[in-house]
Amino acid sequence: MGVFGSSAKVYRPAPEVDLGPGSGELYISPNVKAPRVAGLLVKIFVWVLEMPVVGWVLLYILKKDNLINKLVSEAEIPEPPLFTSTHRWEDTPEQNVCLTKPGLSPAERVREAVDCLPTRLESPLAADVPPSSSLKRWTIMDFSRAYSSGETTPVQVAKRFLAAVKECSGPTMNMAFFISCDPEDVLKQAEESTLRYQTGTPLSVMDGVLVAVKDEIDCLPYPTTGGTRWLGKARPCEADAACVAQLRACGAVLAGKTNMHELGAGTSGINPHHGSARNPYNVGKVAGGSSSGSAAVVCAGLCPVALGVDGGGSVRMPAALCGVVGFKPTAGRLSNAGVLPLNWTVGMAGILAGTVEDAVVASVTTLSLSLYSAIVDQSQPSYLRPELNLPMLTSTPSISNVRLAKYGKWFNDSSEDIRTCCDKALQTLRAQYGWETLDVTVPEIEEMRLAHYVTIGSECTASLAKYLDKLKRSEIGWDVRVALGVYGSFSSRAYLNSQRLRNRQMFFHKEIFKTADVIVSPMTGVTAYTLQDDALSSGELDYINGAALIRYSIAGNFLGLPAITVMVGQDKGGLPIGLQFIGRPWSEATLLHIAFAMQEACSKNHRKPVVFYDLLKKD
Repeated sequence: MGVFGSSAKVYRPAPEVDLGPGSGELYISPNVKAPRVAGLLVKIFVWVLEMPVVGWVLLYILKKDNLINKLVSEAEIPEPPLFTSTHRWEDTPEQNVCLTKPGLSPAERVREAVDCLPTRLESPLAADVPPSSSLKRWTIMDFSRAYSSGETTPVQVAKRFLAAVKECSGPTMNMAFFISCDPEDVLKQAEESTLRYQTGTPLSVMDGVLVAVKDEIDCLPYPTTGGTRWLGKARPCEADAACVAQLRACGAVLAGKTNMHELGAGTSGINPHHGSARNPYNVGKVAGGSSSGSAAVVCAGLCPVALGVDGGGSVRMPAALCGVVGFKPTAGRLSNAGVLPLNWTVGMAGILAGTVEDAVVASVTTLSLSLYSAIVDQSQPSYLRPELNLPMLTSTPSISNVRLAKYGKWFNDSSEDIRTCCDKALQTLRAQYGWETLDVTVPEIEEMRLAHYVTIGSECTASLAKYLDKLKRSEIGWDVRVALGVYGSFSSRAYLNSQRLRNRQMFFHKEIFKTADVIVSPMTGVTAYTLQDDALSSGELDYINGAALIRYSIAGNFLGLPAITVMVGQDKGGLPIGLQFIGRPWSEATLLHIAFAMQEACSKNHRKPVVFYDLLKKD
């Protein structure tokens, strides 16, 4: 029992918990009551928080208010701790896949991926939609064909890209998509790619394709700032991250470093140092975080794909808010070499892409699959390295008898527009493909969120300690100072109990996957909310919206499970809504199959963002 008298939870052994639809397990919606704070108020809050004694008392009350003490720190948990989210390779049967050959180069893996794609030549996204609102997203294969045919060149596309970046980065639009973008470097890469096409020697279909990189991933010639003003100097970037190096080996044009929430410590993407990335569907709304810039550049058509980092939904959340696809593979599938080590056991690189269809015109599986195939980690010993299956997306539906697990209380803990849209999407899957939805209980959702929060916060402060100890507080954004203060207050007991809860959740999810292929949920509890002026220079503390945004993200990170989100509609204000599928370990091919089918069923009525660039248009 804590000093304020809140009784701690006593957990039953995990095997005794009922996971069936009629389970009496209590669903706890996040207990967030604090009002939004920004501007001068957030500064006052920080000053109080950083005061001796008074700050400690305030932190304790904050943790008590959101149940961390009761449900995590002081709880009695029978399971031992599980310290990582990695999974042993299990040969889980998947339908309609192609097993890649071992030892292939990134470019060779991309060629194998292309053989798995449909051959359709026209985009369904523009069909039966009024021209004024039609959405046509160019894919990797579109760019590759345009380059190969001589219709355009990588240099011409790069020049259009740079002109667009200059326009949307100016004071009139102030979209703040990029932290760094070097026109000379972009043009140099494009010129080299153009020469390869002219001599008939492109490295792969990704040769000349623009790929943006979150500023949490090393990519020469840029510093890696993590969204700060200081980290790029304290930690010089000396080489490409492993995933970037493999993209470069395929001929991709690395387009620059995208904006992000400072140190990944937030869900809005508001950054007082580099500007706040705005949502291309409504420039007065947030893009989401922390991979805000990566989601926004894909949404706006500036790059068909981008890299992000996902430690707590940081790829999938902004993808959903910006109406693009966010794909987080199984923990360990992609190399973390050259990614800022902000959260060792929950974070990893992920992919943002424009569409989820594997065809030439509108396919994120073309994009995700080609990109995913290019950057998958092949450095591990063969006995530890899982096989890489590629989905054969030659027909729709490309797989049958899919079983979707749905926890109704959790699924419905979202806005009315999101709940209605996502329910309709599931009905569409059943009507078109005959896929079955199974009612289940996923216990202790809020407990898992809090345990993840303790874990990611503890790992963040530990990884940054050698820098933070020497840093002036004034160099850190106000909202991130609050986050770091909370992170640093977590005890060893809280961390260990969080890992015990990880063990329980791993058991629950493995049990659910014995009867279901994937778990389905909305991606966020709310759509993109208003970016208010008082937050631009200070950041904001908006725990209500923050909890709603992260509500469905945690299992992918805390348990290392693969997950993908795809746009399934828009709310009454025209803002995107994403649906998420969470899969078994190493079942990325199945997730891509499902995402492909979902896109096929829902994409025809998608509207074009307000800020959108067509880089393949003729000059």
